[in-house]
Amino acid sequence: MPQPLPGIASRIAAVRARVDDAARAAGRDPREVRVLLATKTQDAATVLEAVAAAAEAGLTGAGPVLVGENRVQELVAKAPALAPLVAAGAVEVHLIGHLQSNKVNPALATASCVESLDSLALAAALSTRCARDGRVLDVMVQVNVSDEASKSGVAPADAAGLAREVAALPGLRLVGFMTIGARPSPAGAPVGARSGDAVVRAGYARLRAIRDEVLAGGAPGTGEARELSMGMTLDLEAAVAEGATLVRVGTGAFGPR
Repeated sequence: MPQPLPGIASRIAAVRARVDDAARAAGRDPREVRVLLATKTQDAATVLEAVAAAAEAGLTGAGPVLVGENRVQELVAKAPALAPLVAAGAVEVHLIGHLQSNKVNPALATASCVESLDSLALAAALSTRCARDGRVLDVMVQVNVSDEASKSGVAPADAAGLAREVAALPGLRLVGFMTIGARPSPAGAPVGARSGDAVVRAGYARLRAIRDEVLAGGAPGTGEARELSMGMTLDLEAAVAEGATLVRVGTGAFGPR
């Protein structure tokens, strides 16, 4: 594995420090929160450098470094470079962007978790492929907590029902919920005076409430649905405060695209 470039290494260390500080401020154990590297538009060499830096910084604790891709075509292009690390258990690849049913096969060739499950039709397609291959795929239900038309995800009112249906399908293991929060206020705005902060936190609290409802319901296959994948570079503190177990960081690790 290549040695990380100083810029990437320092940014990733700073992200980990932010997460740790946010967790402590919320009275949480920092080890409860993992950081996923969102590698959209990054080439394979840069991703490998970031993985090395993430391992050095303990970005995900003792577990594998988490890499998240938004687009299946990028996932496929970077798969050969990541394959040895995936095989060694050093890297785990998640799909974090919208997945079309006709791209299930290439996505599942590398991804071990699909965080962006937003329909029963997609769940059925994933289940069919996994049953054929004799494998179990981790999935999260993506919820559009901000009710914005530009964002993917099931409506909050329908999320618990979809989660129970997904959990009943063979070949799928429901591990939690994911969301893209409302747009936060610009960086540098005074904390506490940012008009969007309350909306961002309310959305994350909404996802946590959906997760808790599903866990409390005790439906078959829902007992492992504890993950809350929420928060990115600009709003990770709000997400951690509301219970995020996984935050997805792109700009914070790689710099502006």
